[in-house]
Amino acid sequence: MKFTEIEHPSHPQHTLKLVAVQEPYSCYGCRQIGFSLGERSCYECKQCNFHLHEECAKPELSAFHPFFKTCEFKFIENVQGERRCDACGKDVQGFVYQCTCSHTDAHDLHPCCMKLEPTLNGDGVELYLRKKVSSSRLKCLKCKSKNVAKNFEGWSYESNCGQYCYHVACVMDLILKNWKKGQTSDTGLQIMVPNMEDAVKQSRRSKNGKKVNKYLTKAILVLKLIISAIFGDPIGIAVVCVEQLLSS
Repeated sequence: MKFTEIEHPSHPQHTLKLVAVQEPYSCYGCRQIGFSLGERSCYECKQCNFHLHEECAKPELSAFHPFFKTCEFKFIENVQGERRCDACGKDVQGFVYQCTCSHTDAHDLHPCCMKLEPTLNGDGVELYLRKKVSSSRLKCLKCKSKNVAKNFEGWSYESNCGQYCYHVACVMDLILKNWKKGQTSDTGLQIMVPNMEDAVKQSRRSKNGKKVNKYLTKAILVLKLIISAIFGDPIGIAVVCVEQLLSS
């Protein structure tokens, strides 16, 4: 059950209202960027320009994740020392789920990363959330690597056919990069499949053009599903599709 208005200890001055904002915002809880698109909402104090992800505003005091079967995670508002999220690799700067087990390095998960869907489905495409890239032949289509950074693998979504893979962190960076360029939902945020223009040029002069087009169309769908899982239903985001490029 969703509450349209709540009181939260992080902002005791005013009541927070559940809203769908049109622009990206900085969540006061986890200190990560939030996008309130489509059905995804956040809690806001408009008077103070204060925002909280739903996941940060109404956390579970303890939680479990299938990737860490022996770990129990506790919700913590302030973590001591430098930490990073096991899922996306971004710095932990605020609210976080941290495992209570006696590891050398405790696992940390941003509230939104903790809630990532394990399986995504749409138009015949099925994607699975992986703790690391599963196949020796598979790499993230964005960074062209198995690891997000040195000594850090990072979570990814992979297709059931084994052709498509994107790191969660790479999709986050892709969206943020376009937003910083001023390509918000108002102007049309262009989500580009890597090397799409080269592939389209190839399809114009290749006998296998139909196969290339099919690959690109499916790659765009994969991206849309992942964006939807991370940020909410991507209504208002203009995806640059193959048909638009072919007609230009």
